[in-house]
Amino acid sequence: MTNHNTLDKLFFLAKVILIYLLFCININSSEQNVKGKLITVGINDAPVIIKVFSSLTCPHCANFHMNVVPKLKKYIDSGKVQIIFIDFPLDKAAFNASKLLHCLDKKKQISFLDKIYKDQEKWISGSTIDEINNNLKKMVKSFGINNIEFDKCVNSDIIADRILNSRINAHKKYSIEATPTIVINEKKLKEASLKNIIKRIEKLI
Repeated sequence: MTNHNTLDKLFFLAKVILIYLLFCININSSEQNVKGKLITVGINDAPVIIKVFSSLTCPHCANFHMNVVPKLKKYIDSGKVQIIFIDFPLDKAAFNASKLLHCLDKKKQISFLDKIYKDQEKWISGSTIDEINNNLKKMVKSFGINNIEFDKCVNSDIIADRILNSRINAHKKYSIEATPTIVINEKKLKEASLKNIIKRIEKLI
């Protein structure tokens, strides 16, 4: 995105810090609230659980989603791997896109992730957050979200707190500083390459 988002990023990070100060004493309960709301592919009792922490405006995350995740399909289809996609928004635009993801029916969420990453350069191209929101409004119409529902979703404190609390917990638990960050069976990978992921999977199955 262009320079316009420097202030948006600062505002967003300030909000994350504020949420942390307000909710840090309730981290255990917030983890319970997030449970069951996760976006996943693969069976729940797979021996290998891959957590993907990503920001929807991050180009490296888009590359990972489009070029690495499909190559793990054979492990997912065989029941050996489950992938959990976890929001770690780095700016306000990514934060809003994450909110929309959580407003969708569970069956549409993976398709939305595919679309948001495939068309990332298009929808983040606005020079202001309002322009970016308008791009997102056009995109989510095909997923059944109209303009009224869009505004309700991006202004939802419940969804916002869920995403921010999850982000805070992830930062505290895994020391996440950048995206994408990959955690396999609770161990963070130093490098999120396909080669490293497959190597770790093969050791665990």
